[in-house]
Amino acid sequence: MRIGIDLGGTKIEALALGDGGRELWRQRVPTPAGDYHAILDAIVQLVARIERDIGVPGSVGIGTPGSLSAVDGLMKNCNSTALNGQPLHGDLARALGREVRGANDADCFTLSEASDGAGQGADSVFGVILGTGVGGGLVVSGRLLAGPNSICGEWGHNPLSYPRPGYHQSRACYCGRSDCIETWLSGPGFETSYFQQAGERVFAGEIAARALAGEPQALEVYDVYVDMLARSLATVINIFDPYVIVLGGGMSNVDSLYGDVIERWGEYVFSDRVDTQLRKAKHGDSSGVRGAAWLWPEE
Repeated sequence: MRIGIDLGGTKIEALALGDGGRELWRQRVPTPAGDYHAILDAIVQLVARIERDIGVPGSVGIGTPGSLSAVDGLMKNCNSTALNGQPLHGDLARALGREVRGANDADCFTLSEASDGAGQGADSVFGVILGTGVGGGLVVSGRLLAGPNSICGEWGHNPLSYPRPGYHQSRACYCGRSDCIETWLSGPGFETSYFQQAGERVFAGEIAARALAGEPQALEVYDVYVDMLARSLATVINIFDPYVIVLGGGMSNVDSLYGDVIERWGEYVFSDRVDTQLRKAKHGDSSGVRGAAWLWPEE
């Protein structure tokens, strides 16, 4: 049995997988706000509950915001700030009495979709999160790539390339830089673009619906979003050339993106044609916790 833990800012989700990725158990609990030791305790209790209910011990993988620092092994870059500077993996291993494998949430998403999701069978998969933030991960030949800095796939904090003339207004990012891809392609970034055009605060899904209905301002914002996403993914294709790109997060539910981005990205990819597939995540919001479990592959 493989146990996956998805540690989010508002909820902790636990899942147990059996043979072939068969789901055996799942539960969500609220994340204790700002209390590192309470977070640890909640995870330990979830693992104990799974093993009590299923009746066998399991391996444990955890997906988290941020990643481990290569300098000291402590958590870094977490928007759940109570985790930053903490030895999360080591503390969990001691509390559970076994090795714990971990990766950030975007890496877990990508591993899930590459293992038994929309990228299954592809030699290389780039997973994209277009949600509250923008993240990514890389899987090659079934193996999640980490890199010496533990930031492999962090395309959301590259600067957005070629801003459209007459449209671009600089945006500060929480990382301390300006105009990161995340500030424009996240759900909140899309909503900010609409507010700047229309003067109205509207959720991303409603903006997409208005664009589909033909509202001029929504269409303009949507068209700029498509162009920015196409250019940003073209950079990934030029560097990594994945067979499949899988989209997750709230913006991945805008179905028109899949055709529109493919039509546009050929302008920016350094090739006479683009054979990369752009696909929607198969497991949706469950990919993070499933990927945490897949950190322990089937033998």
